[in-house]
Amino acid sequence: MLDIKLIRERPDFVRGNLAKRNDPKVLETLEEVIEVDRSWRRLETQLNELRHRRNEVSRQIAALRKEGKDVKSELREADAIAQEIAQKEGEANKLANRVNYLLMRLPNILDEDVPYGKDENDNVVVRTWGQQPRFEFTPKDHLSILLDLGLIDVERGAKVAGERFYYYKKDLVLLEYALMDFALRFMIERGYTPIEPPFMMNRRAYEGVTDLADFENVMYKIENEDLYLIATSEHPMAAMFMDEVLLRDDLPMKFVGISPCFRKEVGAHGKYTKGLFRMHQFNKVEQFVFCAPEESPKYHEELQRNCEEMYQRLGLHYRVVLVCTGDIGTVAAKKYDTEVWMADGKYREIGSNSNCTDYQARRLNIRYRMKEGQPPAGFVHTLNSTALAMSRTLIAIIEQYQQEDGTVAIPEPLRKFMGRDRLERAH
Repeated sequence: MLDIKLIRERPDFVRGNLAKRNDPKVLETLEEVIEVDRSWRRLETQLNELRHRRNEVSRQIAALRKEGKDVKSELREADAIAQEIAQKEGEANKLANRVNYLLMRLPNILDEDVPYGKDENDNVVVRTWGQQPRFEFTPKDHLSILLDLGLIDVERGAKVAGERFYYYKKDLVLLEYALMDFALRFMIERGYTPIEPPFMMNRRAYEGVTDLADFENVMYKIENEDLYLIATSEHPMAAMFMDEVLLRDDLPMKFVGISPCFRKEVGAHGKYTKGLFRMHQFNKVEQFVFCAPEESPKYHEELQRNCEEMYQRLGLHYRVVLVCTGDIGTVAAKKYDTEVWMADGKYREIGSNSNCTDYQARRLNIRYRMKEGQPPAGFVHTLNSTALAMSRTLIAIIEQYQQEDGTVAIPEPLRKFMGRDRLERAH
């Protein structure tokens, strides 16, 4: 959520920044915020004047009664003022609620480093790591390899749960858990506190962390309950300190969450959905940081280094892109995507890393104070980044490490957990 004070004091700056998103509806919403807030402030001025007059009349009534004089006219005025105050307070509450409703639908202010662009094709490549795999044979996609090795059951997954649900089998299960263990231990060694969050959230908490459009396009609703299945552990980690005031000395707070993720993926039409790439259920290890406002750029880079080092240890060829204004989404002020090379020669997103500044914290009312007993100094900044998304990391390993004989070499850091050095045909 944006700070209404920023909109009041620097409306042209906010207009110019939000215009970069190439969405006319955003600017329409902003203009309505400005107009409704202006009406609310006018009404509040009138209410303050009425309250002041009410106090004056009350004092007059008390003085006249003390002198034994008639107060009928003053009582009539007091009653009229009370009615007018009640009416205007109702109007003011409606306007305040409307402003809050609209603010919840405005996107975050973009960082000045974010490149201008219309869509993902305008994202800017920051760096590339590793060499593109070279094969002496025609490489296969991961789903074909897994089917050939007997490590996945597509038909029974669809029979039981529908399209894009699968049964993992045998060594594919072990490989996924090896990845989760690898990612958790890596992050814990770097001082991140492990978290297994609730796998459901109520609507108020969820509205604090994500684009409200996600309630239709992403989240699964629990019927007859005020609960939604989580789309990522980022969301319940962000909401952990909702309505709390943290101590500055306790910042930063660094967490690594592990959870299943559930996504409807409405609107994925036309996007790459083959195999494990865009599933309705998958496991993920996520990084999350609460920090002081001045430190969020530093931790944004730290989160990026963390995930890249894991990809490097796994020997995966990838590139990092700085996401442009037309592709960044609602919540982030600045965002990196890490894209992995796949066997069809294309790079696709394997993880994202967002500095959300105070956008989520303002919606969740998470503030900090400098010392115990002092008033809050402001809102914290929140950052989230994929550590490892299991399904997409599995894709990268299977497609980049495939062998001519149909087997798949296992990256060295995972071999101890697996007890072998390759995926072979399941018997």
